[in-house]
Amino acid sequence: MQGQAGQGAWHRARSPFAIRGSLRFLGRMTVTKLLHTRMRLNDVERSVRFYTDALGLTVSRRHTSPRGAQLVFLKTPGSEEEIELCQMPPGAEPVKVQPDLMHLAFEVPDLAAFAAELAKKGYALSDGPTTTGSGSVIAFIDAPEGYEVELIQSK
Repeated sequence: MQGQAGQGAWHRARSPFAIRGSLRFLGRMTVTKLLHTRMRLNDVERSVRFYTDALGLTVSRRHTSPRGAQLVFLKTPGSEEEIELCQMPPGAEPVKVQPDLMHLAFEVPDLAAFAAELAKKGYALSDGPTTTGSGSVIAFIDAPEGYEVELIQSK
């Protein structure tokens, strides 16, 4: 019996199970999934146009936060996570994006074809295409306000 109790405790410790909306794995609380990534901006509408026109994302919802910030959530095909674009209310300090601070990466089925469509819409790649050591092909495009977007064609 003692062996069975030990096995049960071992099994419970190795199996994730819900506790108050989180998961416990190996005795540690963990988050359950990534919901969204926020990007602060000075001109939310300019960025909405870029992400919807250049990349084909869709607006899932818009609202004003309790602090008065304009929020726009974008959906990416094939992903549950959203991108939250946030423009602070008038009077807030302007956003200054540090070079190479962060970037978003999106998978595309054919990078050459995607780049050609971008060019037709007036968007140019800022770097690449480059073949990586794994055989994937990557390129970058500049998003508004200093953010960068990586496009990846998997091997």
